Amino acid sequence: QVQLAESGGGLVQPGGSLRLSCAASGSTLAYYGIGWFRQVPGKEREGISCISATDDSTWYADSVKGRFSISRDNANNAVVLEMSGLKPEDTAVYYCASERFVHYSCSVLHEFDVWGQGTQVTVSS
Repeated sequence: QVQLAESGGGLVQPGGSLRLSCAASGSTLAYYGIGWFRQVPGKEREGISCISATDDSTWYADSVKGRFSISRDNANNAVVLEMSGLKPEDTAVYYCASERFVHYSCSVLHEFDVWGQGTQVTVSS
């Protein structure tokens, strides 16, 4: 079974950029639909982006559209989330997860059964 591990979080000033990586072991990540989620303590988890297993089509939540970009790094068996124009409200723990079943298009509403441990992103001056 695939195992996932996020990296790349940290402290960044408003307007800055970060590159998060979701690295896989145990299986080839290119076969999986992958979602990125974030959560702030006391708030519901928010699905922000995903990439499909079939044609690498992507989806973004309105809150990050135009600022975040998801892509595959197959050479490193990973999925990358490039984040730019970061805002204080982007502060959260960011998680990647793999879809349990293969779907033609990805959706953060699908069932995700494998999750990484999360990486903290803090946007503050």
